[in-house]
Amino acid sequence: MARPAIGSSSLTRRGLLVASASSLFLTACGSGDSEVQSGPTRGPQDLVIGANLELTGAGAAMGVLQERALRITVDTLNEEGIQVGNARRKIRLVVQDNGSDPKKAAEQAAELVEREQANAIIGGTIAETSMEIIKVAQQGQLPFISLAAADELVVPLTQRDFIYKLTPDATDVARQLARLISSQKLRKVTLLAAPGLHGNSGVRAVTQSLKTSGVQLAKTLRLPATGADLGSIADRTVSSKADAVVVWATAPTSGATARALRDAGYQGPIFFDAGAVAEETLSDQNADAVEGAFVVHPMALSGSSLTNTTSAGLARRDFVFRYIQAHGSFSGFAPYASDAVQLIAAAARLANSVDRGRIRVYLARQVTEGIAGSYAFAPIRHGGMEPDSLGVFTVSRGEWTRIS
Repeated sequence: MARPAIGSSSLTRRGLLVASASSLFLTACGSGDSEVQSGPTRGPQDLVIGANLELTGAGAAMGVLQERALRITVDTLNEEGIQVGNARRKIRLVVQDNGSDPKKAAEQAAELVEREQANAIIGGTIAETSMEIIKVAQQGQLPFISLAAADELVVPLTQRDFIYKLTPDATDVARQLARLISSQKLRKVTLLAAPGLHGNSGVRAVTQSLKTSGVQLAKTLRLPATGADLGSIADRTVSSKADAVVVWATAPTSGATARALRDAGYQGPIFFDAGAVAEETLSDQNADAVEGAFVVHPMALSGSSLTNTTSAGLARRDFVFRYIQAHGSFSGFAPYASDAVQLIAAAARLANSVDRGRIRVYLARQVTEGIAGSYAFAPIRHGGMEPDSLGVFTVSRGEWTRIS
């Protein structure tokens, strides 16, 4: 059965779950200037969270943004600490730069399991680094929340019972894109998909969604690795004479692909998946190429939440204000890392324990509104974001503007 479209008045699966489970999120409040801690020294009351991120290398465009979100949320929660049983604990965050290297990510994850005795891990904005972290976390029975976009990260569940994913499922994003393309009377599409797991998920989802919407998929081309020449791919795309192009790739590849398409003479509309959005996407070098492009993305990309007076809306507003205070501006990227910290903190609070196994159990019971969007985890489903958290945006005068 198809999930309801954005804006539908139908009762969603998350709505049904919310009716039987209360929101478990800890509302962010207050501010703090403390530095993120690292190193093997551990206080007796610490909740130790490892952050294995792409702070350099190909994934830095996303990894650095997630680290910023992480620091803001940890500082906020550490002002008063987290009530876990009879103790109020601080979060000790161990930040690692995996350099966008899957092998290095695995080695660092092993350090978090063995040396740091972490209670949970967050990270992996690239699917391939996440997959290597998964192997270590699953073997060490350490809860891991991935920030990458690839549906394979949480299936098969029998081999991923300690693994969670926050990004939208490819099917949900592809359905939105296909409906948008169809509504614009575009009948022939070329798909440019990133290499690896993220691109694989996109190819499957877009192929099926376009078929369901009656849109012809003229050609599917796989993009080269980040930093490679995109000229030949752009030329082949132009020769396909498609009415529209879907670019299923994360930043910075998404922006570079848009530039290559325009340089090759393609003048039609460009549609991105959620992974395309980062500060780099709207940089000066990409501005002309991405103007008018569309993306399906969590609605955190919109500033509309700043007028929302629900607890989740107030938490989003507080987060945005703190982000602007720290970094000068807020680009609207999806702050999955902030949600991951909150989910782990809430699980420890509800479990009355920082035991890895108990945190895993309570992660699987959370139905909540986060900063990036809403989640409805269950023992039979460990990701990703709920489809009613997604919206359609276009680049207008160098800014993301919500259109539905």
